[in-house]
Amino acid sequence: MEKVWLKQYPAGVPADIDPHRYQSIRDLIDEAHAKFRDRPAYYCMGRQITFGELDAMSKAFGAWLQAQGLAKGDRVAIMMPNVLQYPVALFGILRAGMVVVNVNPLYTPRELEHQLKDSGAKAIVVLENFAHTLEQVLGKVPVKHVVVAALGDMLGAKGAIVNFVVRNVKKMVPAFELPAAQVAAIRFNAMLSGAADMKLAPVAIKPDDIAFLQYTGGTTGVSKGAMLLNRNITANLTQVDAWLNPFLTDADRDNYIIITALPLYHIFSLTVNCLMMLKIGGKNILITNPRDMPGFVKELARHKYTTITGVNTLFNGLMNHPDFDKLDFSALRISNGGGMALQKAVADKWKKITGVTLTEGYGLTETSPVATTNPPDSKEYNGSIGLPVPSTEIAIRDDEGRDVPLGQPGEICIRGPQVMAGYWQRPEETARAIAADGFFRSGDIGIMDDKGYTRIVDRKKDMILVSGFNVYPNEI
Repeated sequence: MEKVWLKQYPAGVPADIDPHRYQSIRDLIDEAHAKFRDRPAYYCMGRQITFGELDAMSKAFGAWLQAQGLAKGDRVAIMMPNVLQYPVALFGILRAGMVVVNVNPLYTPRELEHQLKDSGAKAIVVLENFAHTLEQVLGKVPVKHVVVAALGDMLGAKGAIVNFVVRNVKKMVPAFELPAAQVAAIRFNAMLSGAADMKLAPVAIKPDDIAFLQYTGGTTGVSKGAMLLNRNITANLTQVDAWLNPFLTDADRDNYIIITALPLYHIFSLTVNCLMMLKIGGKNILITNPRDMPGFVKELARHKYTTITGVNTLFNGLMNHPDFDKLDFSALRISNGGGMALQKAVADKWKKITGVTLTEGYGLTETSPVATTNPPDSKEYNGSIGLPVPSTEIAIRDDEGRDVPLGQPGEICIRGPQVMAGYWQRPEETARAIAADGFFRSGDIGIMDDKGYTRIVDRKKDMILVSGFNVYPNEI
């Protein structure tokens, strides 16, 4: 198969990356915290934390998990929206060599029970707003340790006011009572205080160790965990960095700010926003509730941001707010959409208002996720999902697994170091999804042109995309 797309690569983008640059995500975390210690890492609701502060708190959380008897390879769930506690928990779990199980906070009890049972999660960090859902399934799942976070936990003096309003005025925290006989529960701040003097025990983490069980409907609608190894994630970060590197000046990297409205528990935001900003020392502006469009636009007015990522519905919602076109877009360099198809009308309007082309990328949970993307300096929206990123091959295949000619439709199949190891405890599903030659069958039907750009034209399986999430008929 000729890699026709390589001729279209922007200057400075390599055909291949070194997938062995890092042994584990922990190596990347340690490198970033040492290199960018004094830089701001996360901002949320008026509070900012540096990489140095994140370093100390995530180590403390990892040490606390170890003190509860959890060990390398144990699964720990995170059930939170975009709040400052999320990266603390995330990096703490990864640094302890444990496996992150991201949970959508809006899950029903049935969905939550399935995911916690299937993953075998022994602990969970949950925002109190959603603890009532967890309460309904405890006793049916293996979880024995619960850390309950409140929205204002890490907001300083303002936090008490935020918690009072959320609990008593807006009444956004349904009553819950975690059964003491079934779990050991602790508040997030109490956990951090108690763990402040604990030492994180060293753990040997290898490239083939699982970092995430990232749940997805895959290609059949049965929720299953994609096993994303440490090497899958670090390879994808290296691929994205190689793609962006020629377009970023030293000044860009020294003051990189990204708007993070998509939930960090979703693979797109997790890799492109959370982990990629860790790699380059960028600052994440966390938007906890992007559905509050007036509040979202007010937050955007406070920052001179470099990049914004989103899905079609988010970009459209922003532009329909009357104050959006009054914002300062002078620092904006990259606007990137994924998770679902971008509409041309939305992309054209975005370019008219911001002056920046809205580019589209493509990937799946099973590919960590980035498989293809358009060059950041694209002059216009082109309706394609772009070119394969370095060290990635795209094959368009028929039902018998044979490559079809350029310009003909077929299933988009992906091979590269970012492709998952398989589905957790589902070898038959894994065999159906990954061909003998290593190509992952996406279930999307696409057409590749003679320059290597691919357009998605159909879906092989019945599925609806809602704001970047897979929804299957059996779920409806």
